[in-house]
Amino acid sequence: MASGSAAAAPAPAVVAVTVAAALLLALCGSTEAHTQLGAYNKTCPQAEDIVFKEMTAAVAKSPGLAGSLLRLFSVDCFVGGCEGSILLDSTASNTAEKDSPLNKGLRGYDVVDAIKAKLEAACPGVVSCADVLALAARDSVRITKGPYIPIPTGREDGNRSSAADVAPNTPKPDASVADLIAFFGKFNLTAKDLAVLSGAHTIGRAHCSAFSSRIYNFTASNNVSDPTLDANYTASLRGRCAAGDLTTLVDLDPSSGTTFDLGYYRGVAASRGLLSTDGALLLNEDTSAYVMRQGNATATAEFFADFAASFVNMSKIGALTHHKGQIRRHCSAVNPPSASSLAPVTMGAHAAVLLASSLVSIVALALVL
Repeated sequence: MASGSAAAAPAPAVVAVTVAAALLLALCGSTEAHTQLGAYNKTCPQAEDIVFKEMTAAVAKSPGLAGSLLRLFSVDCFVGGCEGSILLDSTASNTAEKDSPLNKGLRGYDVVDAIKAKLEAACPGVVSCADVLALAARDSVRITKGPYIPIPTGREDGNRSSAADVAPNTPKPDASVADLIAFFGKFNLTAKDLAVLSGAHTIGRAHCSAFSSRIYNFTASNNVSDPTLDANYTASLRGRCAAGDLTTLVDLDPSSGTTFDLGYYRGVAASRGLLSTDGALLLNEDTSAYVMRQGNATATAEFFADFAASFVNMSKIGALTHHKGQIRRHCSAVNPPSASSLAPVTMGAHAAVLLASSLVSIVALALVL
């Protein structure tokens, strides 16, 4: 092209294809799901009320379920993201996350299923299992006198769950505080988030097997306990848990195990953190400072605000949106493939002619696609 000459006008076919692409992008953009506060306000306005009502009834019947649902959600988020993979059952060809040896103690699946059934009756195919679990965990905190947490919704469900993914994405029971901080860092969570989210242990229980080595076999010598654990607390735990006990459950916060408060931090500050990972918080300057500050606090305001923020940060890990997941009808199984989802989408010669013919035809074709 000679200098100063006018630019050639684009060919009509090029204009047609460009406009069609723009229309298609606009259409996709208008229907994509985004995690946001009140995502179901229009599609299922009663969704959060249904979850809260069902959780209130479940916790009233079995108070320990509050801690169980909170733990179930955190396990889901750290293994594959907050996309409900922990809820899937194993199949003949696949062992799912819930059947990993590390997850054998998890509870609350039946509560999630019951809530999902209520939501399906009210709003079929609208609320994801991932969001049911997120909201149930949020309400576990609220029901046990913790803060109300405005949590974004709109997550979609994943369709993959493998027990092989659990161990690489789960801190070891004897993980050092450096290990724990590094683990949280993989998810853009900080040492403060570690200290704050550990505060969830103010509710819930653990099996004796989770801490037996601290009270019986801490060293190669038999019957030696962890010297960093308060001696009176060790004696109390031995009274509850015989060596080799695999079934007994013990409150993570013995002072107020069914109330979301500062009892956990007071216990850890007094060398009464039940799990090895609880005691490890005292071995880092940042996490120890937070534990001691909350352990000596006279009000819950700072912890509640911090927990709400860290909980929301955790809830965003690996969340599926933008139609990358599905809305499962049953939380324990992926939806069966439909004929429409399997049919290939193609554009034939006739469609190409329509694209080039007129803007009206382009709009119509885009709407069909």
